[in-house]
Amino acid sequence: MNAPQLETERLRLRPLAVDDAAFVLELVNDAAFLEHIGDKRVRDLDDARRFLREGAWVRQPLPGHGMLAVEPRAGGAPLGVCGLLHRPALGLSDVGFAFLAAQRGRGYASEAAAAIVRHAREALGLARVHGIVSPANPASIRVLEKLGMSLLRRVRLVEGEDEVLLFG
Repeated sequence: MNAPQLETERLRLRPLAVDDAAFVLELVNDAAFLEHIGDKRVRDLDDARRFLREGAWVRQPLPGHGMLAVEPRAGGAPLGVCGLLHRPALGLSDVGFAFLAAQRGRGYASEAAAAIVRHAREALGLARVHGIVSPANPASIRVLEKLGMSLLRRVRLVEGEDEVLLFG
């Protein structure tokens, strides 16, 4: 993946690295992550390293797609992830984000997601970026609405799984 590095007023978004394994292990096993995004089956540091080398977050088929680590612009440990994911089954790209529990409610998701959407439009030439969210996740729905998106319909990403909301 040729992921970008982006900066906002408070944040730096950079490609994830295998060195981020401990952070990813914590993030993907957070109760809210498991409830709203799903189980990535990352149980230990070895799983996290494998996920960072081979998982969907870093192995996206389209240029400029993939999840990025979000960290304070001044430096420090990652606060969360944000990026662009291609959904072949739906034929679209969506902005995704997840933050550690201690970092939620500070506007980081909105700030990082706005940078991703801007990059998708300006640098990648995408006319439209979508958002996919669990119906039970009002905080993430608010982030998508702040980006100017509105609910389009319910979709099922994988047969047999719960429906999610598609914003655009």
